[in-house]
Amino acid sequence: MEHPFGHGFVTSITLIAMHFALPPDQAWHGAGDHVEGLVLPEKFRGTEVEELTTLLRKKVIWHQPGSMDKEDAREVFFTLKRLVVAIDHELGIGDAEIGEFR
Repeated sequence: MEHPFGHGFVTSITLIAMHFALPPDQAWHGAGDHVEGLVLPEKFRGTEVEELTTLLRKKVIWHQPGSMDKEDAREVFFTLKRLVVAIDHELGIGDAEIGEFR
C-alpha cells in the first residue's frame, strides 16, 4: 500500500516534528496526515512510549485550526520532546535528555 504522507514510527515522528518546527500558524496544515502513518512498534506496547504516542495523536488530530494554535503547538512540541526521550529510555539509554540548548 502506498503512503503519500509517510509511514513508520520514527519516520512519522520526524515528519510531525518538522511541522512543529514552523511558526504555530503554519505548523498545523498537513500535520494530521502524518499521524495516519504513525505505527507503534510492538516492543513499545504497554510503555510510556505508547502513552505518549497516543497523546501525540490526540493533540494533533483534535486541534481546531485557528483556535489556540500557538498554545496547542507548544503542547505538541513538548509531547514530541517527551516522546523521543521515552523512546531512548526504552532502547536502553537511561540518561537520555533533551538538554538545555534547544
